[in-house]
Amino acid sequence: MHKTVVIDVVGLTTSLLSKNNTPFLSEWATKAQQHLIKPVVPAVTCTAHATYLTGKAPEEHGIVGNGWYFRDECEIKFWRQSNKLIQAEKIWDVAKAMDPTFTCANMGWWYNMYTNADYTLTPRPQYLADGRKMPDCYTQPADLRDKLQAKLGTFPLFSYWGPKTEIKSSKWIADASKITDELYNPTLTFIYLPHLDYNLQRLGPSDSRIAKDLQEIDTVCADLVKFYEARGAQVIILSEYGISDVNRSISLNRILREKGYIAVREERGLELLDAGISKAFAVADHQVAHVYVNDLSKLKEIKALLQQVPGVQEVLEGDERNKYNLAHDRCGELVAIADKDSWFNYYYWLDDAKAPDFARMVDIHKKPGYDPVEMFADPKIKFLMPLVAGKLLKKKLGFRTLMDIIPLDATLVKGSHGRIPEDKGEWPLLLTKNPDVAPAEVQATDVFNIILAHLTQGVTVT
Repeated sequence: MHKTVVIDVVGLTTSLLSKNNTPFLSEWATKAQQHLIKPVVPAVTCTAHATYLTGKAPEEHGIVGNGWYFRDECEIKFWRQSNKLIQAEKIWDVAKAMDPTFTCANMGWWYNMYTNADYTLTPRPQYLADGRKMPDCYTQPADLRDKLQAKLGTFPLFSYWGPKTEIKSSKWIADASKITDELYNPTLTFIYLPHLDYNLQRLGPSDSRIAKDLQEIDTVCADLVKFYEARGAQVIILSEYGISDVNRSISLNRILREKGYIAVREERGLELLDAGISKAFAVADHQVAHVYVNDLSKLKEIKALLQQVPGVQEVLEGDERNKYNLAHDRCGELVAIADKDSWFNYYYWLDDAKAPDFARMVDIHKKPGYDPVEMFADPKIKFLMPLVAGKLLKKKLGFRTLMDIIPLDATLVKGSHGRIPEDKGEWPLLLTKNPDVAPAEVQATDVFNIILAHLTQGVTVT
């Protein structure tokens, strides 16, 4: 099989390529074939990765979002890690059956633990008994973690997500990928570069300050592509989704709560969503929300309610979810999709004084929905840096303290994704120098066969 590397530049679209901001990628693209990818719905990281890696839609592979309601546990869970959650065969399984010498490295694509890929890397903090969260990563083989961190330093977790996100985390993953290639020379490598995801959501793609982020990721891509091409690899550059400007955040759970569908329990004066006994609740994930209806006698009235919410473009029920090949058991009974200017937040409390403590923290596992506001520090906090320094000192001394610096203002977010944009300039793209490997516009499920065609020395895909 032919050595191939797939570089996921999150959020990259044709509308962002320019000679000024992305000189390397723009020049490389002129020598490559450009393909638009019609995004999967929801167009979010975990669903897109699973679709690309299996060639199946969510109704088959089961990854219906970055998180969903685990009905048997009555818990909403986001950002799980086990590869066994993907209910379909992955490309490395197919390639290994074709060629027993085939090996694969997965450097950061999602669901990257307990997989049949040969070499893997995924962020994995240490959660200490005293409440501290320590930066770290998980690898297979296990000693790869030590080799990478000995050369590159500890994985920069707080540059990967939170208010301090920056190019450092993508650069670390890129450098780790090169080291892994030198150690093992895998046949196929997947690389995840999340850098553009941050300010495109914070600021929106129309903001001029995005230029700096584009220039930074362009430099990382130039280094990676030159490295792999020098090693005789075919390079595919792609993205999972494009990010669109938004100006409205919708609190579906507050609407459901005001109508009596959501149950909460109060602990220490703070409110927690009690999914197991709620009649209905929404699991918000960017511009798509799964609405789980425990009391099916209320299904029609809840659907009618949500259809009237400003910013909600459509509410799909039952077989209607097949419009996006999304009718899997893990889906909500209803799936709400925002219009082009809107996105869904997870907020369910009606009084900020009763918001749970994790709402003001970076805590991707406790929140019953995706929260891009975690990328902001509360602008109302005076003397933020001394406050943070004091909290960090307390943690180092062994005291328990909350890093409660995240605002509760969803209007801060100016970019989102998840739906299919009307403007194809905001669709994800795929670039490759392999000619005639695909038509100009492909489905997300086609990416699997495009990668497989590269491995099998340029077999044409129709």
